[in-house]
Parts: sequence; structure tokens; C-alpha cells
Amino acid sequence: MSALAVVAVAPPRKPLFPDSVGFTVVTVSEEIERLLEGEVLMAHLATSVDDRPHVAPVWYRYLADDEVVEIVTTGRKLSNIEANPRVALSIQSDDGGEPQWMVTLRGSAGVVDDDEATTTARRAINEKYGAEPDAYDENTLVRIDIASASSQTYSDES
Repeated sequence: MSALAVVAVAPPRKPLFPDSVGFTVVTVSEEIERLLEGEVLMAHLATSVDDRPHVAPVWYRYLADDEVVEIVTTGRKLSNIEANPRVALSIQSDDGGEPQWMVTLRGSAGVVDDDEATTTARRAINEKYGAEPDAYDENTLVRIDIASASSQTYSDES
């Protein structure tokens, strides 16, 4: 199996981790955008508080014009984001357990305190994943500003 990485780099637009060295803001490439908007797949959101990582599956939608990912969530994911906005999101497509491609996004998450925006996002995400439009109305909208994006596609050499 061989791998091909696709990464697009653009000039920084804002610091993501001001106390970290080596981070640059990356514009999402057309290839990554296509992967994010293609198949309906579960994403895994990674958060961390007090050096205790937490990874959990989430439904998401990608807003290309703003280069943000929206999720609606509750519980530990939400409380972790409120305590530490640094997050990572991983999405993978596979065929019978064999990976086809993967995308990793890192960015800064923020809670959106806007009922109309929350309802709009929740309905769009629920529709994408086949849920009733007003299901999970207790969830809170979180927007993730993407600071770095990378992808990898896999193919057999046989």
C-alpha cells in the first residue's frame, strides 16, 4: 500500500496556538474540501483538558466559504472546548477496514451563542446524517476555525 499526501499552504491569517512554535495557518485545498463534503462519514473530535485527551465521534458539516467545521454537541466535548479551544478532527473513509483516505484538521473551537445559528446548523447536520430536523435540540453549536489541514489517500500497488 502506498500513500500520497495532499497539503495546501497559505499565508497565516491568525495565530492558532500563540504559545506553540511551528504552527502555520493552512488553507483547505480543493482536494480536502471535496473529501470533507463528499461521503457522509463520522468524524472524531479530539479535545484535551489538564493533559487528559478525550476523543469522541461527532457529526459535522464543513462550510467552505468560511473554512470552518460546525458540530452540535453537549457533555464532555462541550466542557472540554470551553476549557481549552484547541481541537483536532479526524475523518476517514475505508472499504471493509482498508483505508481509502483520511483528513486531519486542527484548529480553534468556539461556542456559538446564537439560537438561530444553532437551529440552522443542527437542522443541516441532522439532515446530512438522516436524523429528524429538530432532534437533539439540547445540543450547542460549536464552530471550529481550521488552522491546519492535511489529507492522505491510499492505493494498492498490486
